[in-house]
Parts: sequence; C-alpha cells; structure tokens
Amino acid sequence: MAQASSNLNTDESLGQATRIEHDCLGELEVPADVYWGIHTQRAITNFTVSGIHESDHVGLVHSYAIVKHACAMANKELGLLDAQKADYICRACERLERGELLDQFPVDVLQGGAGTSMNMNMNEVIANLALELAGRPRGDYGYIHPNDDVNMSQSTNDTFPAACKLAIAMSVKPLKDACERLRESFHSLADKHKDDIKLGRTQLQDAVPMTYGQEFHAFASFLKLDLIAMDELVPKLGSLNLGATAIGTGICADPRFRALAIQHIAELTGLPVSAAYDPIASMTDMSAYIQASATMKNLAVHLKKAADDLRLLNSGPRAGFADLRLPARQAGSSIMPAKVNPVIPECVDQCCFMIFGMDVTVNWACAEGQLQLNAFDPVIIHEILTGMRLEANAMDMFRERCIDGIEVNTEVGRQYAEQSPSLSAALNKSIGYEHAAQIAAQAVSEKRTIREVAKETTDINEHELDQLLDINKLSHTLHQTCQRIGEHR
Repeated sequence: MAQASSNLNTDESLGQATRIEHDCLGELEVPADVYWGIHTQRAITNFTVSGIHESDHVGLVHSYAIVKHACAMANKELGLLDAQKADYICRACERLERGELLDQFPVDVLQGGAGTSMNMNMNEVIANLALELAGRPRGDYGYIHPNDDVNMSQSTNDTFPAACKLAIAMSVKPLKDACERLRESFHSLADKHKDDIKLGRTQLQDAVPMTYGQEFHAFASFLKLDLIAMDELVPKLGSLNLGATAIGTGICADPRFRALAIQHIAELTGLPVSAAYDPIASMTDMSAYIQASATMKNLAVHLKKAADDLRLLNSGPRAGFADLRLPARQAGSSIMPAKVNPVIPECVDQCCFMIFGMDVTVNWACAEGQLQLNAFDPVIIHEILTGMRLEANAMDMFRERCIDGIEVNTEVGRQYAEQSPSLSAALNKSIGYEHAAQIAAQAVSEKRTIREVAKETTDINEHELDQLLDINKLSHTLHQTCQRIGEHR
C-alpha cells in the first residue's frame, strides 16, 4: 500500500509540487513537502467535522510515537526488521517524541476506522522522516514502507488503544498536580480559620455550629479521594494489548513480539505497563476508559460542590448568606453599578458541565463495541484528553483567582451560629426532644436566642446552659478541626 512514484508533479490548481502515491483505491497526489502520505491525504478530505486535529492532542502524538519506537526496537531485536532501517525509524520516532512536526498530523480527531487514519498518519510521517534521515526522497517506500516496516507486527486495533492509554496515563500527572495544588489551598484556608465559628446548614436551612476550617477541610478531603482514585487508575491504563494485532489472535506478529514491545514501552515511559491477560477480551474491553472518565467525573462533582457552596456563602452582600467574600474579578453588570458576580466559580461550574457531558459520550462510545472491535476509540480519547486538560486548567484558575483570595466574615458567621434555633439540639439530653423543640419554636416566634428562652423555661442553671450551648465546644464534637481530614488512605 501507499507506494509512491518517484516522479514529482506540479498541481496547477494548488500551485505546488506534488508526488503521486497509490493505495487499494487508486492513485492520489500528495503535496511533495509533507511527511504524510496517501492515507492521511484521503482522511483530510473525508473527515471534516470538528476542526480539531490530531496535533491538538500533543500527548497522543507523543504516545503513539513511543508505541512505534518500542515496536521497531522489538522487531529489530527479533531480527524481523533490518537493523539500519530500524535505527532510522527509531530516530524518527524520537523526533516526534520531542514534539517536533506536530503540523504533520492534520486529520480530524473524529475519524471513522477505529483510529486507522491516525495510525497510518503516524506510519507515513515516521516512514518519510526515516527516509529523509537515510538520505532518500519522501515516498521512497521501496526502502522504508509505512506498512511493511513501520507498522510491522502491528495493527491499528492494538496500537491505537495502547497509545490512547499511555496518553491518558501520562496526562494523569498534570491533573494530579493541579488537584494537589488546589487541595493545599483549601488546607491553608482551613488552617487559617480552624477556630472561627459559623453556622452549618442542611437543605439550605440553619443547622448546628461548625467552623470555617471544617468546611474548607471537607473540600480538601474530597480532593484527597480524587488523588487516590487517580493513583489507582494508572495501573489499569497500563494493561496493553500490543501483539494482539487485528482481533486479538496475533496474526502477522511473532509470538515473542508482545512481551518484548511492552518491555520497551516500560523502559521508554517508566509506566507500570503489562500485557493484557486475554488478548481477545482486551480488544473490546473499554473498562480502563470508563474508569478514567468516572474518575474525572467524580472530581468534577467535587469541584462543582465546592464552587456552588462558595457561591451560596458569598451571596449578597446585603440579602444573601454573606459568610465570606470571594475576590472581585470584574464588574458584574452592564446596568447595575458596583454589582460583582462570582465569575470564577461560575466558570468552574461550566467546566464541570462539560466533564459530565464527556462522561456520557465516553460511556456511549464504550458500550458500542460490536463483535471483535470497538470502532469508537477516536471520540473516547478526544473527550478524555480534552476533559483532563479542561479540568486541570479549571482547578488552577479556581485556586489562583478565587480560593487564595477568599475573605471570611468571622463576625457574621459567629452571629448566625449563636442565633440559630437548631442550637436547641444541645438541650435534648437534658430536657428531651419535645421540650427542646418548644424552646426552638418560641425562640423563632419571639426572635430571641435559644439561651434566653431556655433560661426562662427550664431549671437548667446559667453555668450549665453556658456549657451546653457553648458554640465552640459544639463545633468540635468529633475533635477533628485541627486535623487534615482525609490525609490517610
């Protein structure tokens, strides 16, 4: 396939030199100055939907180059690929791994063929770059062929998922780093306000006292759970099916190739990779993608929870909760002077909505594999990599432009806590629930405090009332405010 003519033509309509390549459908002109070939050229014409190209996912291009690099090394060691050709191919892969020639991956990310277009794009670019390194013209596939040499012992069906999983695994670290930075910001904010009392709320109604520190620590603890989930995800992504080729039977691959190629990937990446237990099952098993998407969705739920709570606590400043003030980032209205909106949490929410949509797309795509192949890896990897980048950026924005500038209204928080009728719960053991409920109802109707009414309607002495209704003690019942909740697995 894709044998090129040595003759160069000039395409009059394009005003540029071209070379002629052919495949099973016939001949086609390819620009003479590009590294891709006929399969890529057809894909450029065929897939014109998203306007987002393979090159936009740098990590996927990088990972695919690593896969091809490892495969060439394995084929060389097995004596299947000429050593000199293998060296040229490996050197070409190294250049792609360094981020060079990204503009040579112009195919739309939403492509049919289960990723065949990207695989052939990679094969063609590596082949032509290797030819250049060998001092030969692009398209001289009689010497180094995209299929016979670069794609030796491989299929799209085992290399594309391997590249996808590696790309996700390598994207986990920047996501974790952003998550850890945000977690530390919440911890710092919590430590700063570990003794500042406020009113807790359930179902948007007044509840019992807590501290601002406890509230902020809860957000940090959510993120700790997400960090643990990311750690658990990486080994799952490391199960690779290289050597399974088309449907898992290993046709066209030396039986020794599988272990050797995966060994080289481990050496090139440092990741905990291993051969899939059942090659046939692995060909259509999408569980690693599902777990990756679920991990991101759960993180998005936690981020949305924090963003929404902060919007409520910041509401006002006159007719809202007013527990705290978020940093003012821009004017909030084109008609109401001095109005300031919580724009950063609102932006975080929108990022989370997109992650939720990503998860739906991934789950549908993962569920649509028929018989021996799932054809929808391209949309799965596009959604997951896009979502990971979006989520990491959202966390950094949230931290830098919101969390690190929060100001707590400690006086307002304490006032709310002292006046809450839910403080009556502290009297339950002394006078019973029914009597405590009557005190709460009277306090609400007369707009008085629980302490004032309890002093008049019970025989509890003032010292004991002070002890029972001490909001500092009530907020520390579990004695956990000063601990970094969730630090331990």
